[in-house]
Amino acid sequence: MTDVVMPQMGESIVEGTLTKWLKKAGDTVERDEPLFEISTDKVDTEIPAPAAGVLAEVLVQEGQTVGVNAIVGRINEGGEAAAPAAAAPAKEEPTEAVRHEAQVTRMETPAAPAAAPPVAPQEAPAAKEPAGPLSPLVRKMARENNVDLSAVTGTGAGGRITKDDVESFLKQKQGGAAAPAAPVAAVAAPQAPAAVAQAPVATPVAPITQPQPTAKTRVEPMSNMRLKIAEHMVMSKRVSAHVTTVHRVDMTRVAKMRAKHKEDFAARYGMSLTFLPFVARAAVEALRTYPIVNASIDGTNIIYHNEINLGIAVALDGGLIVPVIRNADEKNVLGLQRAIVDLASRARAKQLKPDEIQGGTFSITNFGSFGSVFATPVINQPQVAILGVGTVEKVPVVVDDAIAIRSQCFLALTFDHRLIDGALGDQFTGKVKAVLESWSEDVL
Repeated sequence: MTDVVMPQMGESIVEGTLTKWLKKAGDTVERDEPLFEISTDKVDTEIPAPAAGVLAEVLVQEGQTVGVNAIVGRINEGGEAAAPAAAAPAKEEPTEAVRHEAQVTRMETPAAPAAAPPVAPQEAPAAKEPAGPLSPLVRKMARENNVDLSAVTGTGAGGRITKDDVESFLKQKQGGAAAPAAPVAAVAAPQAPAAVAQAPVATPVAPITQPQPTAKTRVEPMSNMRLKIAEHMVMSKRVSAHVTTVHRVDMTRVAKMRAKHKEDFAARYGMSLTFLPFVARAAVEALRTYPIVNASIDGTNIIYHNEINLGIAVALDGGLIVPVIRNADEKNVLGLQRAIVDLASRARAKQLKPDEIQGGTFSITNFGSFGSVFATPVINQPQVAILGVGTVEKVPVVVDDAIAIRSQCFLALTFDHRLIDGALGDQFTGKVKAVLESWSEDVL
């Protein structure tokens, strides 16, 4: 019997919601065949069967949220489903003697006065169940904001309630008109003492409606993703000694190469050719030259990784995620661009697989895509460095004592000073700069 468990979906994920079983108990499954779907605050994906056989037991029902490594089902590799639970024993009928004795007892016992029949309490209408499974984030938002999810209209697949649906419901609730104040005459005043009751009655004055103050703030809880990002960033700052070095890079040769091929590239492969795969390719060369930048720290030990797995930061609505390009040193510019586009699009669609957000050895963040010139990125633990890429722009520079227009950008390397000294950090970034400024590799 093989246990089917809730997988670990990343270092910051501690639970997941089983949204759909793709097989039912008794069905035959093949190894690596999609078995069930899960949803976390970062990833919605299908989970494959860990073994071939028959799905013998389903221990977690659709819509339930469980912790990682919890057993959700079992596969019988022998090919038989688990035997159904034994039926409960039938209720034993009383014998004829017992029935006769009970009847005599009732006849000899004086009847008690008939009590008035109790008034049946009026049952509240049953709450409408939300359509589709709920993610941990939606449950948390509903719990913290006291939201009745049966009143929320879901716009997700199959009527599923999403985070945006809950936020829209809260906005409508906050923006709704306040309930009209009850008339003063309708409120019964407490009975006054006799001495007070003899006092002359004052002429009633019309109530003055005080205007409600306009709210100047709005309070809402952090999403689970935001909380986890915050925890991860604070932990990184607490653990690593962050230092950032910034190098200015002449990207003119790369810009000309990109301009030469971008139309043909888009026509052939159906995607744009950006600057990022060039930087990633140059970073790979630098990591080969300085493998300690591709390492990590475990206590007092240095772990040197034989693979170069590049994490590429992807901005999401309300957060970010760092999917990983595995064996990035085996890919050219085309392969890197394909991997970046694929991972970014599936990250935004919440379709990444568990192993695609784990195992990175070095990360790149492209804040230049939002117009930033340079920044000081935070290290993605347990890595020891991260490279930030600023926007590429044409600027006037001095070349051979003459003013020339060149395409330039800033590269910012944040490194862990516990392991990497300033000289090594500058040598690494200098290597990336040298590869980009002397670019000669074709892209098609």
